[in-house]
Amino acid sequence: MFLLIVGTILGAAELPAGSTPDALAIPHFPDKVHAFVWRNWELVPTEDMSRVIGAPEDEVVRMGRAMGLAGPPPITEDQRKRSYITVIRRNWHILPYEQLLDLLGMTEEELAFTLREDDFLYIKLGSLKPKCEPLRYETPGAIALSQERLIAHEVMRAFPDGTGEITDPLFGFVDRLSAPPDNEVKPVESGFNPRYGYSYFALYGDPLLETDTDPYPDGLLARMAAAGANGVWLQAVLYKLAPFPWNPSLSEHYEERLENLQALVARAKQHGVGIYLYLNEPRAMPLSFYEEHPDLKGVVEGDHAAMCTSAPEVRDYIRDSIASISAAVPDLAGFFTITASENLTNCWSHHNGGGCPRCSERPPADVIAEVNATIQEGIAKAGTQTRLIAWDWGWQDDWAVDAINALPTEVTLQSVSEWSIPITRGGIDSVIGEYSISTIGPGPRATKHWQAARDRGMRTVAKIQAGNTWELSAVPYIPALENVAQHAANLREANVDGLMLGWTLGGYPSPNLEVVAEMGKAGATTTPEQAMAAVAARRYGDDMAEAVVTAWKQCSAAFSEFPYNGSVVYLAPMQVGPSNPLYSDPTGYTATMVGIPYDDLTRWRGGYPEDVFIGQFTKMADGFDAALERLRAAAGSDVSDALQGELNVMEAAAIHFRTVANQARFVRARDAVLNAKSQEEAEPSLAELETVIASELDLATRQYAIQRRDSRIGFEASNHYFYVPLDL
Repeated sequence: MFLLIVGTILGAAELPAGSTPDALAIPHFPDKVHAFVWRNWELVPTEDMSRVIGAPEDEVVRMGRAMGLAGPPPITEDQRKRSYITVIRRNWHILPYEQLLDLLGMTEEELAFTLREDDFLYIKLGSLKPKCEPLRYETPGAIALSQERLIAHEVMRAFPDGTGEITDPLFGFVDRLSAPPDNEVKPVESGFNPRYGYSYFALYGDPLLETDTDPYPDGLLARMAAAGANGVWLQAVLYKLAPFPWNPSLSEHYEERLENLQALVARAKQHGVGIYLYLNEPRAMPLSFYEEHPDLKGVVEGDHAAMCTSAPEVRDYIRDSIASISAAVPDLAGFFTITASENLTNCWSHHNGGGCPRCSERPPADVIAEVNATIQEGIAKAGTQTRLIAWDWGWQDDWAVDAINALPTEVTLQSVSEWSIPITRGGIDSVIGEYSISTIGPGPRATKHWQAARDRGMRTVAKIQAGNTWELSAVPYIPALENVAQHAANLREANVDGLMLGWTLGGYPSPNLEVVAEMGKAGATTTPEQAMAAVAARRYGDDMAEAVVTAWKQCSAAFSEFPYNGSVVYLAPMQVGPSNPLYSDPTGYTATMVGIPYDDLTRWRGGYPEDVFIGQFTKMADGFDAALERLRAAAGSDVSDALQGELNVMEAAAIHFRTVANQARFVRARDAVLNAKSQEEAEPSLAELETVIASELDLATRQYAIQRRDSRIGFEASNHYFYVPLDL
């Protein structure tokens, strides 16, 4: 989760720029035009590249092929729609906004909205736009042509048999997961209810209006049901689903969205899956809005202010909107709320209610509980069975229980299971926040809050990450199934009613989700070992089940060494793996939240010393590699497609862990060389650099081959592709 201050309603487009530092140099290409062609070759049609830089299209093709690239590959319209975040990220240091808009085919308003609203993309890019001069094609001179040949030579040296065909094109998994399953699927019965998660490939924008990229096609719904989920969620903005009384234009097309929501709910119901809407309300408004509505104004942050929920008119708007949505879609399974984080909403949502003359006189617990109570009143007004789940994310320890005690008893309380568990890794103490499979919950915070809710007769939900986490999100799931199964067993013993299976990441219908379902079967006394064995046999056959379970247990033990810390989870280069460049000179850039890690070793490692940070990632890589080799040996030469997919995931994870250690070693050795006072002093670090570079070449080459045959690798729903094969 992100605790951020981000505007939500834009007037005139204002593309954010921040401090506008100079863009990074890209010295391994003849010039930025060549870098532009290379980086966009697999994602953007050559005709669009040529238009943006003013080059003949055949010259764009010539440059790519001259650098050793095959193709260009065909790029479908669906790939274009699904890759816009990847395109933005890879051109962030190359193109100014004007050319980026042209490349994306977006208006300023659309890009501004995307940067602010698409899961906080601008934050992931560093809250700044590097200063880029307009990129213009010029006929390459002799030096540039020579450098083209040098690059082609290096490509051939690394791939003497050719770079190989893409056997699984980018986003190829979308068609596979969308197609009907080969076998009839029956929903899983479980003692955990609900069990809801996110789509593996939903686009975050306006999914109920932009239906050409369906977040939940029937094939995916069937597979999620088969993996044990009985619910899925998607984001919702209240004024897009109900009339906004103070500015009806904001609600344009709300009737169409409701119709599409009705259709989605009906389709999902056929698979035994309910639809949940995520609410972060009421959304803040620009300061100009309050010139006509001063009585609604609450806490001010930047150029926006909260719609104060202590104002009766605002609560009426929330209540009536929820009632109209619930009445229009009576089979909607539920809403869940975040009320003390994310966007600025109520006056205490960012813990600064003292800036509001009304809310400053009220305890934060009262305001937070009142928002949730108002939503529950809307559901009651509609007379439906729709459930409200109040998530305590961001609720402060000194008032969280007061908020729980003030909630209507019909509300279900959700809490992050692993929150506040103390750990020691590599001799360093830390505390888990969330997004952890390396640590097995539940923790003291969630346990305390669930008990407070139960004391009032309320139902409880544990928010977990069953599939993957920001510890590693570039694989569809982390094969540490023993940890996941034991966590589910602990929650079963803790009498938790339901599970949120994951945030935007982790929605792949994985063996992880299946093992949670096995552990939660009604009345079950299944052990983690038995659950893993059942899932392994079902997926990979009886003959391979024991070997797969052994590998999962090895991965679980290795993953338990993850050096957890908030900085490590969000800033270290786990997600980008060997695609992160080894910068010969310090970039001066700060690592961004699950975005661009640069070479920011100090922030990567959080509170862990360099040796410990490197050592822990090496331990994990060694453990995953050992599991991988043992499983390969057990499989022999007759490897099924399903088992090959498991091997791909395990190997990719091992590579990501190994490369984090390598990159830390590289930065440390590079800085030592740059600071050395003599050649003799620099020699040990120069030798270290050579060793790391050779290892990274091997890892990148292996990862390249994996991603070419398995399009799931490198992808995560809210970031799209962290890297594509040519980045490797």
